[in-house]
Amino acid sequence: MKKTNSSPISTLKYALGPGLILAAAAIGVSHLVQSTRAGAEYGFLLVWAILLASLSKYPFLEFGPRYTIATGESVLHGYKRLGKWALWTFTTFTLLTMNVVQAAVTIVTASLAAKLTGIALTPFIWSTIILLICISILMVGKYSALDKIIKLIIVILSVSTTIAVIVAFGSSGAAIPPPVAPSIWTVGGVSFLIALMGWMPILIDASAWHSLWILERIKQTGYSPKLKESLIDFNVGYIGASVLAIAFLALGALVLYGSGENFAISGTQFTSKLISLYTSTLGNWAYWIIVVAAFTAMFSTTLTVTDAYPRTISYILNLNAAESEEPLGYKSYNSMLIIISALSLVVLYLAGSRFIFMVDLATTISFLSAPVFAFINYKLIFSGRFKQHNTPPNWLKWLSWFGLAFITSFAVLFLYWKLSFS
Repeated sequence: MKKTNSSPISTLKYALGPGLILAAAAIGVSHLVQSTRAGAEYGFLLVWAILLASLSKYPFLEFGPRYTIATGESVLHGYKRLGKWALWTFTTFTLLTMNVVQAAVTIVTASLAAKLTGIALTPFIWSTIILLICISILMVGKYSALDKIIKLIIVILSVSTTIAVIVAFGSSGAAIPPPVAPSIWTVGGVSFLIALMGWMPILIDASAWHSLWILERIKQTGYSPKLKESLIDFNVGYIGASVLAIAFLALGALVLYGSGENFAISGTQFTSKLISLYTSTLGNWAYWIIVVAAFTAMFSTTLTVTDAYPRTISYILNLNAAESEEPLGYKSYNSMLIIISALSLVVLYLAGSRFIFMVDLATTISFLSAPVFAFINYKLIFSGRFKQHNTPPNWLKWLSWFGLAFITSFAVLFLYWKLSFS
């Protein structure tokens, strides 16, 4: 490992990266589709949902870098130490959702690529092209390419989204809000609320992805960051993703709320309608700002997800095959990269035009599984393997109790609501 006597500020650059990749994974369907839909259909009414979802998930995602830096191993290794039940629970949920998640983010990216380039290909062909580009980047450049590309994309995304929000606030052509705000406390409203919060700002099992990216960053730089440095990286990414979620909700509320448009449509139609509504309100000059903001958000998510699932599954395969304390490595990463992407294309093809249904299904599964992963991460971090100076402070422990109660209560509420009124 690289040893340095440099100041904390100068060494922080070696720690920065995994948190930004986590943010890139977060800022996708949950932001562009779900947050924008929330603003378009309910105005600013659901800001509280984004804030509470982000707050309630915070400790369980923070436990990822905390565990990895403290122990030098991934949380997946920690799950195995807790017992096979923890690792296989994670694996089962991952296998159930990974192809739906990748298909959902890819189809939105594909439709935006068509808008950006003006090349009229079918959504399936564009999706295939997008995934081939992602696979090529990851096979050739590995983690290093992912790290560099995501840092550039995050800058572009942040600037373009900020400009779009400022323009929307200053626009006088926005849709007229309805005199009475629609109620969220209906069967359809609660279903959407759960779907919104399911990926907001990201699913809890992404803590395992973050853990693996930290280990890759250490390999890349040769520097093992201090816990404080790694948590700064995490907080920049996590808080930034939450702020951008509110920004996309604000865009929907300022530009689309009261338009009366129905967004329960296919991925291609969704993005086309979304962009046309923005340009009709803000003017054609805003076209490129909106398209660039949307495309960078979705491409960054597709790229990170395309890396995350193969990296996770290959790690689990190697972890279970290893006889020693350390996993064998990512020997099956490239094969998993191809297999998982191919299966996602099959899911995408079979889903056809049921785009919003597919997104809501994936986000709902994520939300209902969130209490399970929250409990596993809590048990992992307080399993007695931590030295005193790495143990979470009391406020974080109390926040994790609140988060677990909140996430579980909403999951139970959703099941009750569906069984009672469906």
